[in-house]
Amino acid sequence: MENTGLLRRLGAILYDSLLILALLFFVTIPFIALRGGEAVAPNTASYQATLLVVTYVFFVGFWCRVGSTLGMRSWRIRIEADGQRLPTVSEASIRFFAAIISWACLGLGFAWQLWDKDKLTWHDRASGTRLRYYPKTATEPD
Repeated sequence: MENTGLLRRLGAILYDSLLILALLFFVTIPFIALRGGEAVAPNTASYQATLLVVTYVFFVGFWCRVGSTLGMRSWRIRIEADGQRLPTVSEASIRFFAAIISWACLGLGFAWQLWDKDKLTWHDRASGTRLRYYPKTATEPD
């Protein structure tokens, strides 16, 4: 097992982005229904807060309960805190919000792992967690 590289992370992010997008479409339906079928203004505070909370619950829930999102599972990635344990809600929350900052800085927080001696991103370091890659073993079926 080793720390996950940037390309594998980006692959998992792509998969999870598609899942989140589909989930957010469903969450948007009640907002549209309340407006009589009219589009929801993107700057509506309650709408933005709902989207953020749903995304937060998706990531933090998966990280704390099973150690990986569906996209991470596809790429054989698992999130771990010290001692190979699942992160606490606090650690996962710090990671979630630090990852937003990593993206907001034009992805520099993610690219940082290219220069980090341990291949860790800003949000890995901030939360005390890391993503580990578990390669397929010879005994696992395809």
